Amino acid sequence: MNDPQRLLDHRRDLWMALAPLWLDREPGERDYARMADVIERYDFTTDELERIYRVEMSPVLVRHQVSLAGEWRAFDEDRLLRQLTFHVWKLTRWRRGFWLLFSGLTTMMTRHRYNMLMDVVLTRRRMAAEQDAASGD
Repeated sequence: MNDPQRLLDHRRDLWMALAPLWLDREPGERDYARMADVIERYDFTTDELERIYRVEMSPVLVRHQVSLAGEWRAFDEDRLLRQLTFHVWKLTRWRRGFWLLFSGLTTMMTRHRYNMLMDVVLTRRRMAAEQDAASGD
């Protein structure tokens, strides 16, 4: 997106829902359910969600995680949204490739949480598809 405000308007809720993956505490069942609720409002494929996690979010949020002065219990929402918007807005094709290449390092500490979230999301999607198929009979 060429307009940072449109980018922020489009991603704000998703970014803020996924940001707790990088906090110092392990998300609980309610946290994962809330994250999945937000994801359901978007029409992203699992590949698109993976890209958002690896390329858009983890390069910014891993800095908070590894910093001695980082935020551990909660994020300053305005500051975090400014950082994410600026990062994504300046992503060129080369930078996307760079962050994709190094995403194994930037997602290392949160990958298990993201995988748990995707299990919740995919289970919900499968159940919704089964319900749709059953109601179509």
